[in-house]
Amino acid sequence: MLERIQNNDFSDIIKGRRSVRQYDESIKISKEELNEIIAEASLAPSSANMQPWRVIVVNTPEGKNKLRPLMRFNTLQNDTSSAMLIILGDTQSYLNVEEIYDAAVQQGKMPQDVRDKQVPQIMSMYPELPKEIKTEVVKIDASLFSMQLMLVARAHGYDTNPMAGFEQDQIVKAFDLDDERYVPVMVLSIGKAEVEGYETVRLNSEQITFWR
Repeated sequence: MLERIQNNDFSDIIKGRRSVRQYDESIKISKEELNEIIAEASLAPSSANMQPWRVIVVNTPEGKNKLRPLMRFNTLQNDTSSAMLIILGDTQSYLNVEEIYDAAVQQGKMPQDVRDKQVPQIMSMYPELPKEIKTEVVKIDASLFSMQLMLVARAHGYDTNPMAGFEQDQIVKAFDLDDERYVPVMVLSIGKAEVEGYETVRLNSEQITFWR
């Protein structure tokens, strides 16, 4: 993990990130490196450390052909990127709680008594939450993961574009997953820019902050 980082300049990573729509089609990111990027992005925080983000990696011609009609006006990213990453939220991520917390104890990262207190609390609460609450929680967590993935990708020397313009009611089923369990959050294109993204203007902090 973090072995392929090309740029460790945090200022440059956040200031130089752009939303890129057209990529160099000759650049193909290996499965191994995409797995590393996803693993590094998974260091993002999540509610009760349940890590509800799930990723469909679409990097084959067959997969991109299936995805293309679902991408609305974002087909250029689909056609030219090295991969399209469909970010989902798993509303049943609590099923992994025992595995996560047991591993934390085994690796000396959590005391046994903390695990024994927290796991029953989580399992008594999360499964009974209304679907809309579960959806809200996993969308927030998966969005944190997505932002971290974009910065990790830039550290690896790649460009990205986050997109909400896709057929959200069809995309999960199209890739043979349970759309009652998995919630689409966004699609990220990833690759090397063929056409650089535009630098954009931001509101200043006084315009977006309320001091009380």
